[in-house]
Amino acid sequence: MRYPAAVNLPFNGEIIRDRFTPLLPGEPAAAGAGSWLILQGNSLVVEKRAEGLVMPEGERPAWIGGNARQVCIGTWDGKPLWAVSLGRECAVPPPFVAEPFNAVEERLDDRYLTLGGLAQQILYWERMSAVCSRCGGVPVPLPGSRGKRCPTCGHEHFPHIHPCVIVLVKKGDEFLLTRKEMWPKGRYSLVAGFLDMGESLEECVLREVKEETGILVKNLQYVGSQNWPFPSQLMAGFVADYASGEIKVDEAELEDARWFCREMMPEALPPLRSIARWIIDTYALGTS
Repeated sequence: MRYPAAVNLPFNGEIIRDRFTPLLPGEPAAAGAGSWLILQGNSLVVEKRAEGLVMPEGERPAWIGGNARQVCIGTWDGKPLWAVSLGRECAVPPPFVAEPFNAVEERLDDRYLTLGGLAQQILYWERMSAVCSRCGGVPVPLPGSRGKRCPTCGHEHFPHIHPCVIVLVKKGDEFLLTRKEMWPKGRYSLVAGFLDMGESLEECVLREVKEETGILVKNLQYVGSQNWPFPSQLMAGFVADYASGEIKVDEAELEDARWFCREMMPEALPPLRSIARWIIDTYALGTS
């Protein structure tokens, strides 16, 4: 069983807890050479070796250039762990490669996925919190957290985590899967969507399923969550039973929605690293 529970999924902190110690702003970084989380767009730059793809180690790679600001986010195996973001125009020289987080072929180690996702969230927050959205001042770190306080107006800012729901709808032996036009050919996944203002997670499930597929559901069961750092989301997973209705696809959101079963599956499912796949495997197919 690759992921016995949702907490074991990549991007969740449990998978790196035994080797990673976080460092908060203002705390001193460990001395010496360390490891590097080099981000470029939606990719993690890793070194291609005979044994696979590994994080760069040692001193700051010279090809990164001097303009890219590095941030120490903690220690990995007791050594400094640095995060830095490259512009898309920066050439990545061999033996380094920019491996997409959402690559169809899952070549990145789960721990690298998780560390890279964390680095992406931290760097994104640093960019988005550089200026106070209330008065235009320059916020400073709040001790002991990733929050910031604006010295001009006193407003406090904290990382913006955007909650989403994702749900498997079951009808006997069948389950509802949907498809977006932008996805790889033949791939289907679960109904998902962002929480709206004044809405609970359960209300969001009911609304999203009804809006996207015309189906009404009942017997909602929360089954787990996954940090989804693209750029800063939390996926709350549910399983629900079909209540009533016929499929009516919201063509503004989806290309298709249909009932599948173990004997009739789509051409492709979401990648194993996602909570969508974990829910399908665990609660529809019983194969996780």
